Amino acid sequence: MNITERFLNYTTFDTQSAEESQSVPSTLKQLVFARYLKEELEREGLQEVEMDDKGYIYATLPSNIEADVPVIGFISHYDTSPDCSGADIKPRIVTDYDGQDIILSEGIVLSPSKFPELLGHVGEDLIVTDGHTLLGADDKAGIAEIVQAMVYLREHPEIKHGKIRVGFNPDEEIGMGAHYFDVEKFGCEWGYTMDGGDVGELEFENFNAASAKINIKGVSVHPGYAKGKMLNANALAAEFAEMLPVSERPETTEGYEGFYHLIGMQTNTEQGRLSYIIRDHDRQKFEERKLFVQHCADKMNEKYGEGTVSAVINDQYYNMREKIEPDNMHVVDLVLKAMEAAGVEPKVKPIRGGTDGAQLSFKGLPCPNIFAGGLNFHGPFEFVPVQSMQKAMEVVVKLCELTAMR
Repeated sequence: MNITERFLNYTTFDTQSAEESQSVPSTLKQLVFARYLKEELEREGLQEVEMDDKGYIYATLPSNIEADVPVIGFISHYDTSPDCSGADIKPRIVTDYDGQDIILSEGIVLSPSKFPELLGHVGEDLIVTDGHTLLGADDKAGIAEIVQAMVYLREHPEIKHGKIRVGFNPDEEIGMGAHYFDVEKFGCEWGYTMDGGDVGELEFENFNAASAKINIKGVSVHPGYAKGKMLNANALAAEFAEMLPVSERPETTEGYEGFYHLIGMQTNTEQGRLSYIIRDHDRQKFEERKLFVQHCADKMNEKYGEGTVSAVINDQYYNMREKIEPDNMHVVDLVLKAMEAAGVEPKVKPIRGGTDGAQLSFKGLPCPNIFAGGLNFHGPFEFVPVQSMQKAMEVVVKLCELTAMR
């Protein structure tokens, strides 16, 4: 099975996670794929393959050398985003892409005029959707690359490597992927998540992240007799949203600029709930953003009465740069050498998001993020070039080889 066949097979599984769920994993359908993936690893000859009751999968490719070398690991998540359906995905391959519009379905066009990153992959073979679901390259492309690399190393014993561990987990898309990842069981000196975007991307700094749930209590009264009595939670929700600066939303920020992102809103006259995510690379600015959200809730209570608005703010993960610099930069240097050996031009940049590697780094496993090759994640215009997946797989192989030589 080649890497394309492996990835396309993975897309047949609906593994969408659910933010409001209290179970682990957040959706039972993730376990269906997890069981399949465990069996596949066993078929491909990996050892120490196990899956716990929460769907976390661990496996080993044994060392083929006598020398004592560092144990390293590769990690990807198998859930897909709650933002777009992951059911009944219909992928197809656009061979030798010509740089023109791609008709996904009637009236749905993947165009370089809107997605100029397409033009960086002219002449390549692009796996696209039919425009009605996401593709799932985030992060099933990463899984396919890791598994394919392990198979390649097993089939090419002339490539010397130490013990390699692989780990696959649920619920990364809702910020929970690393919460139950057993770093001690994984047993690595350092690791890499294969969860980045375009070919060459390497990331070892990410947002500090928090969630904010804003709960609003209104007073519902018949509108004909509402004067001086009604407190419309719909209007209060809109008022709260307007208190956060328009210039600090995802659609108006880039680079190291942080934001407040309204990801959900459920309101009626009597009650409302707004769900936000708060992001900033700078730890001090991150703390200030959380305080500002609380300040907005306090101002609403001053205006409408104590208890009208409450804010529940919870940290999700922090910037892994704190754990990579200065003592663990060798894990980044190895990736740069592996990319050079694989003919990939590195693109080192901050993640405008997060990966499981951020939380894992704070749990004692330094874990930068390497490209998986996909673009336009979390929506129907997602695509992944076959050649990018192949290059990612080659980088994994080179990392294993270079670590043994280190």
